[in-house]
Amino acid sequence: MNAENADSENEVAVCRFDELKDPGSREFQYEGGIGRGFIVRKGKAVFAYQNYCMHVGHALNWKPDRFLTGDGKHIICSAHGAIYEIDNGLCVGGPCPGKKLRALPLEIRDGVVMVQVPAPD
Repeated sequence: MNAENADSENEVAVCRFDELKDPGSREFQYEGGIGRGFIVRKGKAVFAYQNYCMHVGHALNWKPDRFLTGDGKHIICSAHGAIYEIDNGLCVGGPCPGKKLRALPLEIRDGVVMVQVPAPD
């Protein structure tokens, strides 16, 4: 399942929960491809963030759906190595310690991960 608009203009259906590896991640776009986000599965929980590194403001990943460290325990920025906690987006290593990724609210509805995205400007 590709990310697509759902019932609400500000809601995106990213994928089915059971399609996500544990740990695993998936990126998505919104606002006609301008906005970018990603989800991360950790056990039975899923977290959503804007795809925006708090160090210099670019996307965290260079390759599609690649947001996790090799051991799958943290989110990593592929450009400068900022390390973020999965469950709260807090930077715990690299160039921006103490800053947090921008979280997006989500829910799992009928097995599908639905993410609330920012309204267009």
